[in-house]
Amino acid sequence: MKKLFFSTLLLSLFVVSAHAQGFRLGVKAGGNLTKIQGQSFNDGFKLGYQAGAFMELDFSKTLGIQPEVLFGQTQTTTTTFNGNLSPNTDAKLNYLSIPLLLRINAGKLLTFHVGPQYGILLNNSNTLLANGKEAFKNGDFSMIGGLQLNLKTLRIYGRYNIGLSNINDIDNKESWKSQQIQLGIGLKII
Repeated sequence: MKKLFFSTLLLSLFVVSAHAQGFRLGVKAGGNLTKIQGQSFNDGFKLGYQAGAFMELDFSKTLGIQPEVLFGQTQTTTTTFNGNLSPNTDAKLNYLSIPLLLRINAGKLLTFHVGPQYGILLNNSNTLLANGKEAFKNGDFSMIGGLQLNLKTLRIYGRYNIGLSNINDIDNKESWKSQQIQLGIGLKII
């Protein structure tokens, strides 16, 4: 299933880029303020990071798409509420995230982003449960909204990412959903 998804995504990007009016590649990095919403976790945001690559494909002066591949970290701390989890344990979840964002250009300086993102869990914190069972699902589907300042080759961006899927892999008693505030910079290479 994952191979089919990635193959379809790459083929679509190749076809779309052939018809694009503007094509740019770059790298980006920044900080994530993340939390997992649910009774089993502390309510505050924790600092993580993200880094990766982006592609900007403009179809006109106002519309385009921006696919990205990002490595990001989500951090959280458990509470003592849920009997399935070890209390006061820190968890670091590493995701390979693939956002496919609609670009709405409000002039050359400002771009709005909105679109879906799928995150693939690269590690699963076995230390959260007393029996060593995995606590989190392998994938996380979310939506992104944000903006980006375009300063020649420099990109400065901020966005909000809200999880739509339940990432709880223990039981269905409680829904866990991720939230992120991302701030960072990008550098256009091509």
